[in-house]
Amino acid sequence: MSDHYRDRRKIDPNRGDRLGDGTPNDNDRVEIGPTQLAFAEWERAGLAPPDLTRMREYRWKRLVAGLVQRDIGGLLMFDPLNIRYATDTTNMQLWNSHNPFRACLVCADGHMVMWEYKQAPFLVDFNPLVKELRHGASFFYNVSGDATAADARAFSAQVDEVMRAHAGTNRRIAVDKIMVHGLRALERAGFEVLEGEVVTERARAIKGPDEILAMRCAMHACETSMAEMEAFTRENVPKGHVSEDDIWAELHKGNIRRGGEWIETRLLASGPRTNPWFQECGPRIVQPNEIVAFDTDLIGSYGICCDISRTWWIGDARPTNAMISATNHALDHIATNMAMLKPGVTIRELTHGGHQLDDRYWRQKYSCKMHGVGLCDEWPFVPYPDAWVDGAFEVALEPGIVLCVEALVSPEGGDFSVKLEDQVLITETGFENLTRYPFDPRLTGAA
Repeated sequence: MSDHYRDRRKIDPNRGDRLGDGTPNDNDRVEIGPTQLAFAEWERAGLAPPDLTRMREYRWKRLVAGLVQRDIGGLLMFDPLNIRYATDTTNMQLWNSHNPFRACLVCADGHMVMWEYKQAPFLVDFNPLVKELRHGASFFYNVSGDATAADARAFSAQVDEVMRAHAGTNRRIAVDKIMVHGLRALERAGFEVLEGEVVTERARAIKGPDEILAMRCAMHACETSMAEMEAFTRENVPKGHVSEDDIWAELHKGNIRRGGEWIETRLLASGPRTNPWFQECGPRIVQPNEIVAFDTDLIGSYGICCDISRTWWIGDARPTNAMISATNHALDHIATNMAMLKPGVTIRELTHGGHQLDDRYWRQKYSCKMHGVGLCDEWPFVPYPDAWVDGAFEVALEPGIVLCVEALVSPEGGDFSVKLEDQVLITETGFENLTRYPFDPRLTGAA
């Protein structure tokens, strides 16, 4: 009986008490993370998992350095993805995103406090970087009702206590997202409240070595799930009973089976519903000899965002010449713009240089040329020239930034769109395309 229990709990009975990423070799562990399936696939692919202890320390040091650089006493975070970055802990992430019951304060001396749901301290205490565990960060109307202001004052008093102990006379506090009563309570307590996103976004933008390892693993898991979705689509669409939702569910399933977390959007469409883009997947039955286009927007293993777009031709007939032309135009757009990427190139140069979309595709182009990515879509943002704002993105690329290079080729008034996107790492000497998933040879005219 005991042998059966041990085998059931262990992820890999051939290992010791720790996995390659430093987490317990135990299926019953508190830390959410990759599954047996993901670890096995990564091992076969020759991928090394991240050292999570090192990754967590790197992120913590990035935040502290950002505070010190700006002479800010503390950084107060409510955004669940910023909290994930600071602590590598999770608790009902999507629910928390619209019911803010968690908070994290990082002080300029490195002291880190986590406000957690009081029944779930075990979700945090595996991380020794969290020096204090508190509760009482809920002051949204759903749970506080007409006592919201009082609850916010009680929370701000806790913040004041920590800041006096660890920031001294520095009353400058950066906050990312906070309910109105909370903001006013902090200001009445004498804090100078600053915008926190400039600290968190700049910190998150430069990925450390273990974050890059985590992203490689997450990308492999995402692309393996995409392959399962594509196989399902090609096998079942000809049978005439497969909806867009059916196809999208396959990506969700593959992501969750590998320890991924959620998908941020529903951006999969078929046939004429691909134009205009941004229609969300629904019950439409996909017909043979149609385009299926999608954008993963997937939060995968280790909470890493894998943001890949592909367009498939599903059927035995030949795609139209217009579709093949549009696909190759999209490929040119990605390749030309990607070729500009290297340390030192500015967002201004990326915006105003590179590939020019044909006039017939310009009006329905994507919202940006490129955007940062990490735990989700992140800073920096590379707009098209007509959306450039002087002073908004006067920065240069650095090694460790990861960008998604976008192409939406969507003829105005047409009956299809082609959506393509690759995820790219800025290296010391140029760039590395982290995306391995092939483009559909039928749509490129290669098959």
